[in-house]
Amino acid sequence: MKKYKAFAKVNIFLKITGRRGNYHEIVSRFMKVDNLYDELSFISKKDVEAKANEFKILGSFSCETKQNTIYKAYVALKEATSSEALENLMRTHAIQVEKSIPAFAGLGGGSSDAATYLKMCNEVLHLGLSYNELATIGLQVGADVPFFIYGYESANVSGIGEVVEKFDEELLAFDIYTPKIEISTPSIYKSYRENFYEPIDAFMAEKLKETNSKEILDTLSAKEANDLFAPALKEYKELASHYKEGYYFSGSGSSFFRVKEENNG
Repeated sequence: MKKYKAFAKVNIFLKITGRRGNYHEIVSRFMKVDNLYDELSFISKKDVEAKANEFKILGSFSCETKQNTIYKAYVALKEATSSEALENLMRTHAIQVEKSIPAFAGLGGGSSDAATYLKMCNEVLHLGLSYNELATIGLQVGADVPFFIYGYESANVSGIGEVVEKFDEELLAFDIYTPKIEISTPSIYKSYRENFYEPIDAFMAEKLKETNSKEILDTLSAKEANDLFAPALKEYKELASHYKEGYYFSGSGSSFFRVKEENNG
């Protein structure tokens, strides 16, 4: 059965621009990590232990099925399309996930899995949904899902994740390490709101959106590049001992990355 790659991402920068109800509006540069990905495939339930009426995910996940982003994507897609073919597919098949992207890492693994699942279903079942339609469905699952739907190597992501604009630049290679710290994204945003709230203005947001990723990383410090790094250090004191000079913080963590250079090995 065909395997589909669900790529990781890093946030070159992530800045808060304001609030919309309970959500924080952001401007961020997402870049695909082309050597780090999960692999998803459909497997006949005849070949695995699974009940016909059970939504079955095969893979190393710590959460219950109903908390899994792939299941949430299934529910959102079913509501949007009322597709009997979709229900039949998941009655007869399980979804196998070979995990390589660590969880709680700020690398978008759950969002990428959800987006990839939506694209798989769209392709296999000939649903005929556009990327815009899939992105709208995916946004119900998570703010990062639309970026992975479009499949851009680099993009400016704004609003609450629903605005994804392709950014033409060279794809960078990264060194990434992920401390074993399970960071809660809601707790980081709460700490930011209560202790560090200082949204950037539209002029600064536009300047960042127009600057290429290499230049941003050459000119900004880790804290300047990511508004969530300071609150993460405040809420998770042990994070500081894992930080290495020259690295940047992805999303709400806990991963650190830097551009891989030839002399870095």
